[in-house]
Formats: sequence, C-alpha cells, structure tokens
Amino acid sequence: MTAPVFLVPELPAGSSFVLDGPEGRHAAAVRRLGPGEALVVTDGRGGAAACVVESVDGRTALALTVSRRWREPEPAPRVVLAQALVKGDRGELAVELATECGVDAVVPWRAARCVAKWDDGPRGDKALARWRSTAREAAKQSRRAWVPEVAAPVSTAGLTTLVAEAACALVLDSSGGASLAEVPLPETGDVLVVVGPEGGISDRESDALVAAGAQVVRLGPTVLRASTAGAAAIAALGVRTGRWR
Repeated sequence: MTAPVFLVPELPAGSSFVLDGPEGRHAAAVRRLGPGEALVVTDGRGGAAACVVESVDGRTALALTVSRRWREPEPAPRVVLAQALVKGDRGELAVELATECGVDAVVPWRAARCVAKWDDGPRGDKALARWRSTAREAAKQSRRAWVPEVAAPVSTAGLTTLVAEAACALVLDSSGGASLAEVPLPETGDVLVVVGPEGGISDRESDALVAAGAQVVRLGPTVLRASTAGAAAIAALGVRTGRWR
C-alpha cells in the first residue's frame, strides 16, 4: 500500500463511504486530500479497502468511493516483543520502531531494573495509552493493515508464562552464547523477543526466563539501547523467516 492509510472501526460494506471523525479531519485538514486522490482504509485487523475521494465536506469529512477490498493474512510466525519499561519517550520510540519493522504484539515488562515505573492507576493507564497510540500511528505511517496489540504490563512471573506458551522465546543479551543469526526458528506460532531495561536483565530474571524455556541470544558484536534492540531483532527475524517474502 502506497496511498495514505486511515483506521476505521469497520470496513465499508457498500461502494460508497464517508470518512469522518478524527480520521476524516486528519485526511481533510492535515493531509488535505481532494477529489480524485486515493487512500486506503483499514480496520487494523487485516481488512483493507482502496478508496477514491469523491468530495470533501469542509475540513471534517471525505466522501469516498470504494474501488477494491482485500484482506492481508497475519504474518507467520507472529513476533511478540516483551519490552521492558524505559524512561522518558524512549519507550514510545521502541514501540514506534518495532511497529514499523512489523511486530505483531507488544507486552510492556516491569523488569526489576526499570527506571520507569508504571504504577496501577491513572498514571500507569496514561503511559499504556501512549504506547497504544504510538503503535496505532506507526502502523498507519508504515501502511500496515494490522495494528499491533499493546497488552497490559506484566511482571517477570507473567512474562515467564508467555515464554512457556511461545513457540520460541529469545532473550536479547550481549552475553548470549548464540547469535540470533543462527538459532533455529519456528515456521508458525509466536516468536517472543525479550528486551531488558537500560540497566540490563538481572541474573535472577534471566534464570527464570531460561527455566521457562527461553534462550539467551546476542544480536551482534555491538550493544544496542533498550529502545532500539527490539526493532533490530524484529527486522532480522523478518529476513530469517518468511515474513518479508
């Protein structure tokens, strides 16, 4: 998809459609799309429709004609990023980059050495909402028909459960004995990529994850920041699996 993408709750059922609300205002007032221009609407769950602008209602809505519909299958294997909380806007950067690289789901992890703290209540809810909004906007920017789910944050105990359920779980650490380039990967199921905080994953956490079935791997000879390591790993997995073919 090269045309701009806008998210809608449900795809249009007929041949005509009005894009209004926040997405309609963005298309009309910010993108300034006009009659004859193309765009794509998606439900964020794989469904998409190519449309042509018929008319513009001021700066609030577009009348569209649907020219084509399709459905994009979910990639296989799925890639899930367990991202430790990082301070400032670097957590949102991690989500943005991972989404652009194709991550299918993001799980915020309350690791022991996290500087950022998402307490239960309004502050934690606000931080989670920012991650979800970031994933949504990054999916649109990168022309994706699938918007990654950003789950509620988990503790290390919760993360070990996800490790046990995954087809493959990889903990990124520069001390890993194996390289991500050489570990066997499944063709289906979930590949869980675990990224620790700036202070690193504690030995106790690493032992718990390995006991649950994870493998500690390194990306390469350099050390990446907590906000960029996940995206690098997801891109590598896109090449090593059939996801980018």
